[in-house]
Amino acid sequence: MSQTVKAIAESINIMGIRSGSAMKDRIAAPIQEVAKEEADAGASYLDLNIGPARKDGTELLPFVVETIEAVTDVPLCLDTTNMDAMAAGFKAIKNKEQALMNSISAQPERMEQMIPVAAEVKCNVIALLWGADGMPRDSAERAAMSVDLMMALNDAGIPNEKILFDPIGTPITLGTDQITAGLEFMEMLPDIAPGSGSTVGLSNVSNGVAEHLRKYLDRTYLIMLMKHGLSTAIVNSYDAELMAICKGERQDHVNLIHGMMDGNDPDAASLSGAALEHYKTYKCLSGQTLFSESWLEL
Repeated sequence: MSQTVKAIAESINIMGIRSGSAMKDRIAAPIQEVAKEEADAGASYLDLNIGPARKDGTELLPFVVETIEAVTDVPLCLDTTNMDAMAAGFKAIKNKEQALMNSISAQPERMEQMIPVAAEVKCNVIALLWGADGMPRDSAERAAMSVDLMMALNDAGIPNEKILFDPIGTPITLGTDQITAGLEFMEMLPDIAPGSGSTVGLSNVSNGVAEHLRKYLDRTYLIMLMKHGLSTAIVNSYDAELMAICKGERQDHVNLIHGMMDGNDPDAASLSGAALEHYKTYKCLSGQTLFSESWLEL
């Protein structure tokens, strides 16, 4: 049976070339074009990232919500560090219970401000494993943060089934320790928070890598996370091959990497094309070979 992952499309972003300037100038058409393209690509959610939006967030996010809901019914994922803007955005959403809040971190002030909003609108939430001291050091710290978040969300009436835990993807350029720790946490998650889901900002793993190489890291990292039941991922929906993996259309590649994760390495000489790309990329992401930007050529 093919494994699938629900795609949260990432391209409606205040930093985006098309969508960013359109948001700032309140021009609906370019934002709607991106939304329709992402929906047509098969996105399960559309992430609307307005950044901190300190000056005009409470007006900007409702504008973006209404602009997109005029052309698509794909559920929305609201993404901002501005708490007031987040609340205003959710007030504008038609289908609040299907929508997603990105994100509630394990920082006390953010939990205090965001959880009541999520509880009131009954939306799904991304629980980001980022604490008061920043990045967790290992899988154990991720587990502790997830318990704190789960208990606070449950106490507010938000069940595990509406929570997506984000273990935080980190750039391969910083090494593989944190990548491994995130995978270890994912393996633990069903026992920590039964019924919950998971997500990750997939492109974080390739941040800082040459643009033409990033897609290979994103695709293989997605497959590695799928081994431990990843349910959603924030992705570049314009990468057709990545979306094919999300839709369950590359199960042979999934089986290859999952077999390698179980210690069953194939003969590299027997592989070619995308299978060989995944093979070499997995070796880097798992720390078996040293990462360099020539990893596909070795």
